Amino acid sequence: IVNRLLKRVRDYAQVNGKGLIDEETILKAFEFYNVDPYGLDSTDWKLISVIIEKFSGGPVGIETLAAALNEEPDTISEVYEPYLMRMGFIERTKRGRVATQRAYDIWKRRGCNGIFG
Repeated sequence: IVNRLLKRVRDYAQVNGKGLIDEETILKAFEFYNVDPYGLDSTDWKLISVIIEKFSGGPVGIETLAAALNEEPDTISEVYEPYLMRMGFIERTKRGRVATQRAYDIWKRRGCNGIFG
């Protein structure tokens, strides 16, 4: 995730900035790419929202979740899941992925009470 965000910031700095990565450039890049203070973007929130809305918070299996998101299961488990788990937004159980209380709390504060975020 850090590498993905760093690449986005670098790209932004090269195209829109001075070529220098400073705090101002990082904040502008995050705003441009719609990255929130937790380091999550719209795809991350869509995944969380699908678990909460479509699957009542889980548990939901990786294949079912992937189909609902129109993503490959490997992409979810290798790209999105590790960071979301590390940040305490989802947990992986024997029965599938579940949204944590932290995910619900922030999801509600963000006003994600509509269809998939």
